[in-house]
Amino acid sequence: MNLKLKPAVSDGETFFDLAQAPLRELNAALHKLAADTNETHWKVFNPAGRHAVAAGLDAPVTVEIDGPVGYYCAGMNKQARVIINGNAGVGVAENMMSGFVHVKGDASQSAGATAHGGLLVVDGNASARCGISMKGIDIVVKGSVGHMSAFMAQAGTLTVLGDAGEALGDSLYEAKLFVRGSVAGLGADCIEKEMREEHKALLAAKLEAAGILGEVDISEFRRYGSARTLYHFHVDNVSSY
Repeated sequence: MNLKLKPAVSDGETFFDLAQAPLRELNAALHKLAADTNETHWKVFNPAGRHAVAAGLDAPVTVEIDGPVGYYCAGMNKQARVIINGNAGVGVAENMMSGFVHVKGDASQSAGATAHGGLLVVDGNASARCGISMKGIDIVVKGSVGHMSAFMAQAGTLTVLGDAGEALGDSLYEAKLFVRGSVAGLGADCIEKEMREEHKALLAAKLEAAGILGEVDISEFRRYGSARTLYHFHVDNVSSY
């Protein structure tokens, strides 16, 4: 099938080969999609680590990317389902508002940064600052996360099936953190909290949304949250700011 210059359509799917046509053309075509579009399933080939693939979407479509992507893939996403069959660079799903982003590999730094909503699932590991300044997104990482994950996280959930690096939840606000493995160290104002029944129910809902409920034992997770000592300045806490 010749995919050069224009998207090719077959059996209700739209194919786009980034080895044949520029990324700008792909994103422009995706941005033109209306809410009632019939072009609801896109397959993108040969991303070759390009940056900002499928960024800025605002339509209820599925975009499946066959290969690794660079910076800010699916950034500012609304409504769309973006599936990455490979690794993702810095800032995948950055500032996402809604929708679903699935990385079927590892994610680099700042996955889900500043995102307000939606669900981000990483099948592998996520590097440093996963969920930095998150504002409502739900993030599920099946592997481990790097240092300073959930730094200044304001709302939403971060669920980690593996381990967490140093300074988890530093300067945390009201995001909820669930970690199954070990935590190298907690950041300023982040503490371990009791795992009550309502938190187990919340965790179960996030695991179900990620398609892995029943694959792990919820009793193995620990919950972390804000001690709320840094909400207002006090001279005794000056070294923690």
